[in-house]
Amino acid sequence: MKRIYAVLVILLGTSVSLASYENKDAEKRTALFVWGGWEGHEPKQCVDIFAPWLKEQGFDVEISNTLDSYLDVEKLKSLDLIVQVFTMASITSEQEKGLLEAVKSGVGLAGWHGGLADSFRQNTEYQFMVGGQWVAHPGGVIDYEVTISNKEHPITRGLSDFKMHSEQYYMHVDPINNVLATTTFSGQHASWIKGVVMPVVWTKKYGKGRVFYTSLGHVSKNFDVAEAREIVKRGMLWAAGCLKEKKN
Repeated sequence: MKRIYAVLVILLGTSVSLASYENKDAEKRTALFVWGGWEGHEPKQCVDIFAPWLKEQGFDVEISNTLDSYLDVEKLKSLDLIVQVFTMASITSEQEKGLLEAVKSGVGLAGWHGGLADSFRQNTEYQFMVGGQWVAHPGGVIDYEVTISNKEHPITRGLSDFKMHSEQYYMHVDPINNVLATTTFSGQHASWIKGVVMPVVWTKKYGKGRVFYTSLGHVSKNFDVAEAREIVKRGMLWAAGCLKEKKN
């Protein structure tokens, strides 16, 4: 019964935030999904969850399976949002430059798990933009808990702590990140990290661009967890400039 109530709260919170978004602008927004890399993260299956939903919110959505999409810098700069789902790949200097310039100019960037924070291990400026890089997932696929640490941000407002059965990402993270949710390592699989509190959801700026990231989403089934799916939905809208934080 408690679980049903929690899901109802999530859905009600979503309807409120989307209503305010849909009435905010008459101008249609544009998004580009770029997927590929390691197939173990099921990039296409994950895109198939979120791209149709973003279309339902009124976005013009383009889907690409090549990093060459980053070569047309002027087109990139005309977008509202880039969603990258590309794990363990190589990016050319020209492709990287296009992406960095677009986000720095004000285009939003959103992504999850290794599709954004384990994409290009040799590219430190890219990692500087994202705000973190995966380094380990002790124990592989395990049970762990996610704690909502910022209950006022529109991405996490109204959500409760929840459990995952997935990879618990241990990451190198930027101290400037605005952390919205965390997880605590038990030490069962690596005793020396017992008690470490690790960010799971964050936002940040790169130049004028809004960057949203969550380490959730190892495979598409992980988004059967209502909270995980909701966080990504709201995160994409936030990165596109559709959700606003409350001003103090």
